[in-house]
Amino acid sequence: MRVFLGGTCNGSRWRNELIQLLKIDYYNPVVEDWTPECKEEELRQRESCDYCLYVITPKMTGVYAIAEAVDDSNKRPDKTLFCVLEFDDGKSFLNSQMKSLMMVDRMIAENTEKHFSTLEEVAAFLNT
Repeated sequence: MRVFLGGTCNGSRWRNELIQLLKIDYYNPVVEDWTPECKEEELRQRESCDYCLYVITPKMTGVYAIAEAVDDSNKRPDKTLFCVLEFDDGKSFLNSQMKSLMMVDRMIAENTEKHFSTLEEVAAFLNT
């Protein structure tokens, strides 16, 4: 089993926290120097991994990861996992942002029942 670790970057440490909990292999797309080759490898990994996980945290500055999650939940519902963490390193979402994210979560849940609110829940699912 292998999981693609998509979602919030920008110094968020959720990947490091989750990796310590995982008993399966993973692909971490975060690199220091993002190149076109990195993007191609990311696309390959999204196709080949057993699961594509998207974790969204308040350190998010763009919305592309949300678009990827919605797209994957439509194209690959059996392997798409979605998790919204309300807090990240002292940051939290505004109430209006959280309402919007819960609507996205509901939209994704219509395609896949694999949506979570903690990294421990994600790890428990992936490790079974």
